[in-house]
Amino acid sequence: MKLTIFYDGQCPLCMAEMRQLKKHDASAQLVLVDLHDADLAANYPHIHKPNAMRMLHAQLENGAMLYGLDVTCKAWSIVGRHRWLAILRWPLIRTLADRVYLLFARYRGQLAYLLTGKSHCDSCLLAETESACQTSNRHERE
Repeated sequence: MKLTIFYDGQCPLCMAEMRQLKKHDASAQLVLVDLHDADLAANYPHIHKPNAMRMLHAQLENGAMLYGLDVTCKAWSIVGRHRWLAILRWPLIRTLADRVYLLFARYRGQLAYLLTGKSHCDSCLLAETESACQTSNRHERE
């Protein structure tokens, strides 16, 4: 089952997760698409970039769309890792987990800065061996 994930290629946390997913995707079931790709609108006209920047988007092979933690859980399930994430989709936990995810997504730049010292990647690569990104901190641009 193929899953196309639309991610923020300028977010250090997003890039770290995409690198890990790619590393574990032995059967090449994931297609990773950077939202900053110049051909995004032409190749995926149904993806509204501002919405996708606020919440992770993915598309199943049958065209069905997934959002937020549904994407995360599905992606890790496909690569056969982090099966425990399924509890985030249990009915009683789902609502709270989705709210926490939306907060995380909204403040991911600030969280990235706290966790990595980088709030933004100018140019990040998905190569497994690529650990460094060209970075700039939002504070430096202000």
